[in-house]
Amino acid sequence: MSRQGAVTFKGAPLTLAGSEVKAGQQAPDFKLHYFEGGLKELKLSDLKGKPTILSVVPSLDTPVCQMQTKKFNESLGQYGDKINAVTVSLDLPFAQNRFCGAENIKNIRSASDYQDRNFGHSYGTLIEELKILSRAIFVLDANGKVAYAEYVPEVASEPNYDAAIAALKRLL
Repeated sequence: MSRQGAVTFKGAPLTLAGSEVKAGQQAPDFKLHYFEGGLKELKLSDLKGKPTILSVVPSLDTPVCQMQTKKFNESLGQYGDKINAVTVSLDLPFAQNRFCGAENIKNIRSASDYQDRNFGHSYGTLIEELKILSRAIFVLDANGKVAYAEYVPEVASEPNYDAAIAALKRLL
């Protein structure tokens, strides 16, 4: 399933592959990869037991994506180990790790959908024309149910940080 014109990039309409994920539904499963002393897998089941925020960005090599990751890193630090926080992109895990190290990102883990884009398809965030993920936020409860979902309509714009954080707070 595809959603034509679901998002724009600098005004140009783009198509998102997959179905829209909505609040109230069970979060789709996924398999992402991250680098921590070696390449490791991250699945939805690894995040159960705590509220989770999934911050989806096109690439950590761009200013808005960097800003989004830094803002969530800063605002989520107060919750410590009460939550899971993950930035998802198609950047290679090694590049994600390098960015997080250079920018002192410690409160949000980065994970990559580079291998098969299963997250992008399952969460409806893969931009067909560009083969990158669109900007989106998903907040999941401790059982993996979607409590909040935001697909940012303009890929070059920032998400609604306050609404995402408020949704996360309601789960604590």
